[in-house]
Amino acid sequence: MQLKIGKDLSFYKLLQSQAEVALRSAREFDALVKDFSQRETHRIKLEDLEHEGDDLTHELQNKVTVTFITPIDKEDLRSLSQTLDDITDAIEAVASRVSLYRLEAPRPELPDLADSLVRATEVVHRAVAELQNGFHRSSSLRDMLTEIHTIENESDKIFRTALGHLFDEPNADPLSVMKWKEVFDRIEAAVDKCEDIAAIIGTVMVKYA
Repeated sequence: MQLKIGKDLSFYKLLQSQAEVALRSAREFDALVKDFSQRETHRIKLEDLEHEGDDLTHELQNKVTVTFITPIDKEDLRSLSQTLDDITDAIEAVASRVSLYRLEAPRPELPDLADSLVRATEVVHRAVAELQNGFHRSSSLRDMLTEIHTIENESDKIFRTALGHLFDEPNADPLSVMKWKEVFDRIEAAVDKCEDIAAIIGTVMVKYA
């Protein structure tokens, strides 16, 4: 029995809005890294984006609850929505830690990690937008999912290098090491969430093939 994909595009539009907030958050964090002296200004903008993302998540989750027939399975919609929100939350958490820990200057690997995050969220944004366009037959969408995986692998290598340099630094201050490790961990968590989106979409594509 072949599953039928519903035509209610409002769910897809909400997911696209969430993906856009995640992308804007990644770009704002990249701006923070490039303009570290104004990190508090960027942190406030990221906090506002996090609230915007929460509102969209609640809207979609509530819509799923009250809708009898959804375009794809309700659990898939919930998983996509929550994971997109997790990306935005993780990015805001990085900026929050930078401010909370009073980090004065970026580590050398931070720009590359921020760039990987931007690239991953850009592809996530394109992939989510493709969902309303007969995604189960989309070869371009499959390419996007592969690209997200590739970016995550590249980011993971930068992450490991950053940790290695952090731990091997002569006469490193243990407290500073702890602070920067958490910052790097949270960036990596955000990129990992992008790969989670790819995995969820891949599962949905198989389900509706």
